[in-house]
Amino acid sequence: MEDLPIIQKTYDFVKWYVPILNKLPRDHKFLLGNRIVSNLYNLLERLIRARFARDKLPLLESLNSELDLLRYQTRLLLDF
Repeated sequence: MEDLPIIQKTYDFVKWYVPILNKLPRDHKFLLGNRIVSNLYNLLERLIRARFARDKLPLLESLNSELDLLRYQTRLLLDF
């Protein structure tokens, strides 16, 4: 069974982003870095769950807030 493009791209994004977060200074890595990693894994997990759900729309709509949170966390990293 082939993955949906969004799942594959999210998987690739996690693989790309986590090593970058591991290079952060210690204080940022353990606070902001861990939160971002948790959110990334949660995003991937929820996309996979939505794939098999009957009613996908509520699950996918709830991911919008998580994506927005990741955007702001990434912007914070750029400010440091």
